[in-house]
Amino acid sequence: MRLIQLSDIHFGGENAEAVAAAGAWIRAAAPDLVVVAGDLTLDGRACEFDAAAAWLETLPRPMIVTPGNHDTPFVGPGELWERFTRPWRRFCDRFGAEDGARWRGPGVTLTTLNTARAAQLRLNWSKGAVGQDQIRRVVDELEAAPAGDLRIVVCHHPLMEILGGPMTARVHGGVGAAKQFVKAGADVILSGHIHLPFVTPLPFGDGRTQAIGSGTLSQRERGAAPGFNVIEIAPGYVRVTAMAYAHGDFEAWRTWAVDRRP
Repeated sequence: MRLIQLSDIHFGGENAEAVAAAGAWIRAAAPDLVVVAGDLTLDGRACEFDAAAAWLETLPRPMIVTPGNHDTPFVGPGELWERFTRPWRRFCDRFGAEDGARWRGPGVTLTTLNTARAAQLRLNWSKGAVGQDQIRRVVDELEAAPAGDLRIVVCHHPLMEILGGPMTARVHGGVGAAKQFVKAGADVILSGHIHLPFVTPLPFGDGRTQAIGSGTLSQRERGAAPGFNVIEIAPGYVRVTAMAYAHGDFEAWRTWAVDRRP
């Protein structure tokens, strides 16, 4: 099975050439699933959501989308009112539930976790948070997955800080959530937010749960060219290839291969 992992496209500040080339590449690849791990927009404006929805509509199905911290309105008085009263309406109108979306394919069980918040009791609302109800729901879904399935959680913020990353996620409850997800059998946690691709094992349990982050297709680059991930799932391993935009097309920038649990 082959998945495409996108995040941080930031329509309103997207790299238009890279977005167009990515669309063509993904359509030609015909993946089994497209995963979008948040920050579809730059400022959460309706026109940005419309642009994101129009582009995603051109990509293969099935598709799973979860929001990021940029995907709720926050520019101007009217936008702030919407942020505090109906923060996910624009997202849900176009992409469905902002939390708890599910998908199952041959040998794969996937669920989403919304780590973004409209407001928090700290100055930087862009950072992530995980609630206890969310943790319980995800744990229940992981534990209910058929034996042998690759169990995937999709969220926007990395649940733990990435060593050497260009920015922080500082997810309230993130470490506790990661521990619980590992205990429940999570194999892969897909995220975005830091605009840099990575693959790293979580330091809990048997060390086989992999945190996988994708890059950005926006102009907000942080040390890597615009890109996305191609994830190949085989019986004994998972291979992740970070694709990077160069000279009008995408080419492999880095590849990781990790063993699956027996």
